[in-house]
Amino acid sequence: MRAVTLDAVPATPAVTEVDMPRPEAGELLVKVAAASVNGFDLAVTAGYLQGMMEHRFPLVLGKDFAGTVEALGDGVEGFAVGDAVFGAVMKPFLGTGSLAEYVTVSAGYGVAPLPAGLAAADAGALAVAGATAVDSLNAVALAEGETVLISGAGGGVGSLAVQLAAARGARVIATARPGAQTDFVNGLTPADAEVHVVDFTGDLEAQVRAIAPEGVDAALHLAGDGPQLAGLLRAGGRIASPVGLTPDAVKDEDVIVHPIMADPNESTLTALAEQAASGALRVPVTATYPLEQATEAFTAFAGTPGKVVVTRS
Repeated sequence: MRAVTLDAVPATPAVTEVDMPRPEAGELLVKVAAASVNGFDLAVTAGYLQGMMEHRFPLVLGKDFAGTVEALGDGVEGFAVGDAVFGAVMKPFLGTGSLAEYVTVSAGYGVAPLPAGLAAADAGALAVAGATAVDSLNAVALAEGETVLISGAGGGVGSLAVQLAAARGARVIATARPGAQTDFVNGLTPADAEVHVVDFTGDLEAQVRAIAPEGVDAALHLAGDGPQLAGLLRAGGRIASPVGLTPDAVKDEDVIVHPIMADPNESTLTALAEQAASGALRVPVTATYPLEQATEAFTAFAGTPGKVVVTRS
């Protein structure tokens, strides 16, 4: 089958032919309709995960997926061949990813039914970014009426987090690059949502303090300088970071730091899919490439707002 692979790390991904995977006990074989590129994939290609996770070569990249169940491993219950599903590959090693024609995934974790009304291209971009956004907002216990600072709002996680935070009735301060990225973020939420987009290339503190003089209640560190963001919190403020900020890096003892590792469990995936299918949540797919051009998707990732999707054909 065709897949986006690495023969070593660091390396540039290529589309190659590899053996089709077979589902082991407790696994599903999914015929992939769509997958997406995540920052995690770029970290793998750069070699940043060496020593942290086992690498099995040729290493097939990809976490997110949407498609149909092609075969069941021994002992699988609750799924049938032909079921439409989506989710994230959550194996303890790297090598059998979703940027391919087929992928094997655990039937018990990281997969959920694909509801009617949700396109495969959108579902294939939802799991990792969506779960990260949800878990980050839950970690800071964002409540109605609070002010949250979301860095990297133009990215896949950030663009979902802006929408989810606004839906909770929060006031959102979102960082973005001026121009097309700012326009993109401004277009994510209804007109009645209170979303302020600030220029992360300018004086961030001055811009945030102009909106929240006493500091923000919560922050999501999705990009940029984590300690700087923590410094914009009020006393007792909370910050969640899926990109490596730890309590040791923040000197203010009045700030609560929550390191995040996304948990794409079935409950979270189902809730996200229902919101997306109903139109309450927009999956921000802004660029789509066929599998044969997947290397171009990796090149485009850094400069493209929202999500970059790779489809099977």
